[in-house]
Amino acid sequence: LHNMRTLGSMLPNKQYKIAGETLYIYAPLANRLGLNKIKTELEDLSFKYEHPEEYAQIESKLQETQAEREEVFREFTAPIRAQLDKMGISYQLIARVKSPYSIWNKMQTKHITFEEIYDILAVRIIFCPKNPEEELNECFNIYVSISKIYKPHPDRLRDWVSHPKANGYQALHVTLMSNKGQWIEVQIRSERMNDVAEQGFAAHWKYKEGGGSEDEGELEKWLRTIKEILDDPQPDAMDFLDTIKLNLFASEIFVFTPKGEIKTMPQNCTALDFAFSIHTFLGSHCIGAKVNHKLVPLSHKLQSGDQVEILTSKSQHVQPSWINFATTAKAKAKILAILKREQRGMQQAGEEMLREFFSREGVEYT
Repeated sequence: LHNMRTLGSMLPNKQYKIAGETLYIYAPLANRLGLNKIKTELEDLSFKYEHPEEYAQIESKLQETQAEREEVFREFTAPIRAQLDKMGISYQLIARVKSPYSIWNKMQTKHITFEEIYDILAVRIIFCPKNPEEELNECFNIYVSISKIYKPHPDRLRDWVSHPKANGYQALHVTLMSNKGQWIEVQIRSERMNDVAEQGFAAHWKYKEGGGSEDEGELEKWLRTIKEILDDPQPDAMDFLDTIKLNLFASEIFVFTPKGEIKTMPQNCTALDFAFSIHTFLGSHCIGAKVNHKLVPLSHKLQSGDQVEILTSKSQHVQPSWINFATTAKAKAKILAILKREQRGMQQAGEEMLREFFSREGVEYT
C-alpha cells in the first residue's frame, strides 16, 4: 500500500507495471482477508495509474453529482430515521459512494454509462444490538421495518447475515425504491459486522478473543488451505500464484452435506472440489457423488442449494485426469502433490529394480 501511495515519483513504465501487479493479486488478496478499505484504495490507485483519463473523468462526474447525492440521501433516510427512532434502536446512517474503480469496472462489464449505474449511492445502517444474541434477528427486524416504508426489489435481497462471505463479511443488503422512483441499496450491519467489514481478520479475532464464537469461520478455513498449499509448494512460483488466485476472484455458492451442514464453495466448483474441501482422504478415494439424491460424476458442477454426498472406494486412487476438472486451489494442490509422491515412489522402485538387475549381471552401477 505504501508503494502504491508513492507511485507518483516513479517512471511511467514502472507505475504501469506495479499498478498491474497490485490489481492482479494484492487487491484481491486484501478483499479475501476482509480488508475492505485497503482493497478499495489499492484498486483506485491502480486504476489511476493504469487508466488516468478514465479515472479523471469518473472523479469529475462524482464531484459534479455530489450535491445531488447528498439531497437524495437526506430525503431517502428521513423516514428511515423516524422509524428507527420509534423502534428505540441506537444507530448511525452513512452514505456510501461507489469507488471510481468499482464504477469503471461495472461500466466495462455491464456495457453501461456512468449515469446508468443505479448503486453509486448506497445507505448503510449500522446499529448497536440491544442484546448480542439477538444481533441477527435485529438485522431482519430493521429490514422488515424499512421495507414497509419503501418497496423492496424482489431479486436484490442478499442475506450475508445467515451465510457470511468467505472473508467473514456479514450484512443484509436490500434494494429499495425511493419516492422519486430510484433504486437505492441499503446495507444493514451491526457495529461488529461493520468492524469486520472494514478491518477484516483483525476485527474478527478481536471479537473472537472477546468471547465470540469458537467455530472456524470461512476465512480461517481459507487461510488454513493456503498454509496446506505452502506446505507442499509448487516448483514454479507462477503456478502457485495462479493456483491461489483461482479463488481470490471467485463468487461463492452454498452447498449442503448429507447432514444438512452448510459449506461455502467457489462458484463453478465440482463434486471433486467439494470432496477435497471436506478431507484429503475423501477426495483421494472418491468415485462419484450424489447431488440431490442423483448419481453424478466427479466433474459435475455444483449449484447453490445442492445437497452433496461423496461416494468413495478403498481401491480408488488419484487420477491424472482429475486436474482437468478440479477448480479450487486446495483440490489442485492436493492432486498434484499426491501424483508427485506416487511418481517419486515409482521412480524409486524402478531404480531399485535396475540395481538388482545390474547386481545379478555383475555390472557395476553408479
